[in-house]
Amino acid sequence: MAVRRVNFHTLGCKLNFSESSTLARQFVEGGFERVAPTAEADICVINSCSVTEHADKKCRNLIRKLHRRNPHALIAVTGCYAQLKPYEIAQIEGVDIVLGNNYKGDLYQRVVEIASKSGEAAVHSCSVEELTRFFAAFSTGDRTRAFLKVQDGCDYKCAYCTIHYARGSSRNMPIADLVREAEQIAAEGQKEIVITGINTGDFGRTTGESFLDLLRALDRVEGIERYRISSIEPNLLTDEIIAFCASSPKFQHHFHIPIQSGSDKILGLMRRRYTTAKFADRIAAVRRAMPDAFIGIDVIVGFPGETEEDFRQTYDFLAGIAPAFLHIFPFSERPGTPAVTMPGKVQASVATRRVAELEALCAQLHRQFCAQAVGSEDRVLFESTMRGGWMFGFTGNYRRVKVPYDRNYINRICRVKMVEIDNSDDLIGEILD
Repeated sequence: MAVRRVNFHTLGCKLNFSESSTLARQFVEGGFERVAPTAEADICVINSCSVTEHADKKCRNLIRKLHRRNPHALIAVTGCYAQLKPYEIAQIEGVDIVLGNNYKGDLYQRVVEIASKSGEAAVHSCSVEELTRFFAAFSTGDRTRAFLKVQDGCDYKCAYCTIHYARGSSRNMPIADLVREAEQIAAEGQKEIVITGINTGDFGRTTGESFLDLLRALDRVEGIERYRISSIEPNLLTDEIIAFCASSPKFQHHFHIPIQSGSDKILGLMRRRYTTAKFADRIAAVRRAMPDAFIGIDVIVGFPGETEEDFRQTYDFLAGIAPAFLHIFPFSERPGTPAVTMPGKVQASVATRRVAELEALCAQLHRQFCAQAVGSEDRVLFESTMRGGWMFGFTGNYRRVKVPYDRNYINRICRVKMVEIDNSDDLIGEILD
């Protein structure tokens, strides 16, 4: 039988990327040829996202595009949108199999078992009650950085979010197994691991271990020079975790901490588990231990009930904290969540204007954070991409640096002097060693 070609299309979070990479390895080990997402393929796998209605629409459009491009290809859809709306996806022309998150790890076997593309799309394992398994995953292919999935699911049930229904309850692998995966990543030559999960800091629900236990164990893995925590809830960012990250030469001074609103009233409506005072306390604790830390913050605007005064509180709160970056999302109604029936809907035009205000604030704060490094020296891990004769890399605290391209620096951590900042907020560097 001729080698069949398969491509992968990943939407959404870093966790999905780690899972898609693991699925791809299964297909390659089974004798398939992995081809580029734009290439003609016999099998197209989509790992979907459903964080917003826009994410759902993006997936539907992608399915239709792939079917037009590869009318005879088998199309398999998994991920969060597949978990939440399997029959909606199954009705799209070209879809052959829809697989829920609990059995995502079985996708390879399910696909090869399909004998024919005729008939209705097969829908498998999309009941929320079945979301109990843990699909172990880490990414490969990037020469410098890997994403290691350590946790899945979430027990928080925030008023706007479908993640609990798409991913199930919080669960994790044992630390010993994750250490073995990190060792495998190190053996493949990657220098940096991004620790990912749905509610990463909630690690340990399954095994009785703690997130801090995990960090300490990963810190001892030889060959990995850098770790980043992809995201952590403010109420789970303890003084002990902060102190450990500050003391470890491997854990980078880089934190992604969601706030979602700077109004305590809106935080209450959202069913978040902290106040603005608690959030400010955690940011202050990070900066006391790591004054140079990159802090990225998620924020939602236009949540039901958000008045102009609430938004101004959010804006002023964020301006006062002065993070390095803001990830800004207009509120998106998700069917089945409490927020759908809440009063005080915010007009789309008002939400759009508020997003623009925060984007302008973000641009100002990010440039300010990057410009502070001009004239200093730092260590940069360089990547393989070349654009316009330049190569790029990141400092430990996630400032992007560019130098003239030299393939000898790929996947190396080099000492660099920051000479100036360009119009894209990239630091132009001079390699010192």
